[in-house]
Amino acid sequence: MNDRSPMLAQPMRPPSAGRVAAWAGFFLLGAVVGAAGALVQPGWFPGGLLLALAGEAGLVLGVARVTRGRAGGVAAAAGWMLAVVLLVASRPEGDFLFAGWAGIFFLIGGFGVAVICATLAPGRQPDGDPVRLGK
Repeated sequence: MNDRSPMLAQPMRPPSAGRVAAWAGFFLLGAVVGAAGALVQPGWFPGGLLLALAGEAGLVLGVARVTRGRAGGVAAAAGWMLAVVLLVASRPEGDFLFAGWAGIFFLIGGFGVAVICATLAPGRQPDGDPVRLGK
């Protein structure tokens, strides 16, 4: 092992309060986008479904790019997933928001888009030379 590696030289620090507040804000923004997508997708099928999924993908990738790490994108995706799962739950009257194939495509496709966008987001890299670590 190289003792001068920048990753080994820095101990793990807990996230700052500002970063945690940003993650909470992105979580709430994800929940809002999920609720809006749930209302848009059945209205203009298939255009509403594609618009809702594109909005989710843009949110998750945009947040990950702004925060320069995957954690912000994961927070937005988690907010989206929580909002959609809460909207899927049936009510005591027996009715629910997602009915038919459009709702199933929105639910499963949205989970897939959230996972893909959160994992494709650029990860955090240490500052320094743009060469490979350990070289």
